[in-house]
This record gives sequence, C-alpha cells and structure tokens, in this order.
Amino acid sequence: MSKNETVMKNATQSGDERQAALCEWAQPVLSALLQRTLPAPPAAQSLGGDASFRRYFRYIDTDTAQSFLLVDAPPPNEDVALFVRVAAEFQATGMRTPRIYEADPEQGFMLLEDFGDSLFLPRLQSARQSGQEHVANSLYESAMASLLDLQMDSCASPLPPYDNDRLLGEMRLFDQWFCGEMLALDLEPETQRMLDDTWRFLAEAAIAQTQVRVHRDYHSRNLMVIGGDVSARPGVIDFQDAVIGPITYDLVSLLKDCYIVWPRSQVEHWLRHYYRQACERSLLAKSLLFSDFFRDFELMGLQRHIKVLGIFCRLALRDGKRGYLGDLPVVLDYVQQTARAYPELATFSDWFERVPLPKIRERLQQESC
Repeated sequence: MSKNETVMKNATQSGDERQAALCEWAQPVLSALLQRTLPAPPAAQSLGGDASFRRYFRYIDTDTAQSFLLVDAPPPNEDVALFVRVAAEFQATGMRTPRIYEADPEQGFMLLEDFGDSLFLPRLQSARQSGQEHVANSLYESAMASLLDLQMDSCASPLPPYDNDRLLGEMRLFDQWFCGEMLALDLEPETQRMLDDTWRFLAEAAIAQTQVRVHRDYHSRNLMVIGGDVSARPGVIDFQDAVIGPITYDLVSLLKDCYIVWPRSQVEHWLRHYYRQACERSLLAKSLLFSDFFRDFELMGLQRHIKVLGIFCRLALRDGKRGYLGDLPVVLDYVQQTARAYPELATFSDWFERVPLPKIRERLQQESC
C-alpha cells in the first residue's frame, strides 16, 4: 500500500477500527519486548486524548506488571516521524522524554514508555492547599533545571524557527476564534489596525529575546513526577511542536500556567531562581537586568495567552472539547493584568476591558447554567 493510500485509509477508519489496528500492530512488538509470545492483541485501556488528534491506551502485562503506552496519532493531522526526531533531540540534552520502543509513521502508531499518571498539576494543587511550599519549590526547580539543559547549545538544533509569521499567525487565532466565532464581534477597521499593531509589537519583543529550544507547552499537564521523587528531573510529554524561539516562552508556560495560578511574588521568586542559573550558564548576558528580563517574560506571556484564548475557543467550538471553556477565566485574567501594566498596551487594554471581556464573561455564565 502506498503512503497516500495509507493516509486515505487512516482518514476513513473509525476510532474503534483504529484502536483495533493499533493493538494488532503492537502485539508482535510487545512479544519481542516481553520475550514471550502474546497469543492475542493486547487489551489496552483507553486513557482518552488531549488537545490534539492523538489517543492513548495503556497495556499492563499481567506476568511482569510492566506498563506500556500505545499511541494512536493518525496522519495527516499527526506526524509520528517528527515526534521521533524531536524526542531524540530532547533526550540528547538530558531531558526525560518517553522511550520510543517502536513507531510506524505511515499508520500513525507508537509504543512508548509509560510514565504513569503522576502529573505535576495535582501535586502542585495539593502542595498549595496543604502549605507544602518546599514541594512546589522542588517541582519547579527540577522543571527549570531540565529546561536549562534543553536550552543549552541551541544554535546547532535543526528545529524550525518561531519566526514573525508564526507568532503573528498564532495571535490572529484570537481575531478569528475568540472575537469572531465565540463572540460574533465584527471588528471595525480601526480596531483591526489596533490589534495588528499590538500583535506586531509583541512579536518583535519575542524575536528580540535570546533564541533557544522551545517545548511550547511546558506546563503542569505535560510534566510528570517519575518514581515519586519531586526533586528528580520530570518526565516530559507533548513536545512534538518544538521550535527555536524566545528564551522566556517555556518559562511563561510553566510559571503563568493556564491551569494553576500563583501569586505574582511567588512567580517572581521562581523566575529569579531561573534568571540566576541562566546567567551563570551564559544563556543570558550578565548585563541583562532582571527588570528587563521580567518585562520580556511578561510580554511573552501576553503573546502566549492571546494565542491560547483563540486555541481554547477553537477546541470548544470546532472540536467539541467544551471543557476548555472552563480554563478561559484564568487566561483572561492573565491578559487583563499584563495589558494594564505596560503603557505600550494601553489602547489594547482599554478596548479589551470595554468590549470582549464583558461579552466573554456573559457567554461563560450562560455556558455554566
């Protein structure tokens, strides 16, 4: 079967058919790994999907208690070959990504190491509720240590650049999906010009930063505690969209997370920890003041959260993943607070608070009824 025929077949298969095909594909691979013949395709438990088209299934071998992840990543929407390449590059820096036992790019199947279920998010929530500041510190410091390793020697990376077109294209998801599709706002020419100017300002600020490897979703739902040790380097997933881009981007994902919010003073404490380490490792120029680095971080955060408003609305409206609407209030607060803080964003801040903010709050209230 040709590659095009395989892609067409994948596109027409139902979810159940693809799951069955994935388990059949995995049977000989697991037999080789376990050094015994599995008499039938593995009965793998569905773990659901994520914000992409990927689906995950867990197989636990009854004889050895070994656990494996079966991944359905259907082409052309998902690129298994890219996943494999990025995993290899990240692993070479010391980052703990899942071992890939086998991958079939044409069918969109993978068999991966299973990191388990211990995400950072519930650990951080528990630490905050119980006042265990040392646990949160250990988790964030381990995540930043891994991030620093990833960012070193990035000039040799073949990853694509997080360039002006990509940055602007992401922010324009706000125009289309947040303003247009979610709120039915008809953006007048003057308003559109203001948004375009704001997006250009944020893109230029991002490009002016030191450029390093960027995971692009380095947050509490993509970082995992391995072996119960909160101080160990985290397991890192969902890295296939990596690029070369601004040094503060992954820090924003981590410290201004869309799923857990910390006081500004705490975020600044962790950011200073990273800043000192990055200066010592010459990732940042020692002449760069922390105040300037913090401004870069804040503006990068606004770019990311503007994008996320568009993406969460697209996930809810186009893909039927309505749960992402529940995450919008946190992102809205991030946008509002940052835009208020910088004079260059005063016009955008005024418009955002007058026009879309009341409308989206009303829409979310209706959704919750």
